[in-house]
Amino acid sequence: MKKTIQLTINGQQVQAAVAPNQTLVQFLRDDLGLTGTKHGCGLGDCGACTVILDGRAVNSCLVLAIQADGCDVLTIEGLAEDGNLHPLQQAFVDKGAIQCGFCSPGMILSAKALLDEKPNPTELEIRTAISGNLCRCTGYQKIVEAINEAAEVIRDREES
Repeated sequence: MKKTIQLTINGQQVQAAVAPNQTLVQFLRDDLGLTGTKHGCGLGDCGACTVILDGRAVNSCLVLAIQADGCDVLTIEGLAEDGNLHPLQQAFVDKGAIQCGFCSPGMILSAKALLDEKPNPTELEIRTAISGNLCRCTGYQKIVEAINEAAEVIRDREES
């Protein structure tokens, strides 16, 4: 039997009926068409499905949609503003941190959760924050560099 939930996704109020066993990643992708959130391993090991749930990076394959009732969810689609890439997205492009792109949405949202909490993270803090996100293409160094660059851009914007 489906249950009606209400939540905010990328700043928009959403109300929908979901099955009790439907995961958040399934709801986002299949019901809402937000395919930027990737379905990877389905076990919480790869981080491809990472979204920000009430300010915290979570694996959306491990969260039931009904658990998100009343919550605020940010997906990769909600990151850009006014047609402009978020500094994290732009830094990933500029630093060559996107190759196949499958892990990028989850990496970027894990990084955003970190930068929201720690605007000036150390390299170790960055590596720890993305440690739950697997990438088979870049070797992580370019990703760390992109997050560092985005942190600088965000700090500069806030200071001006």
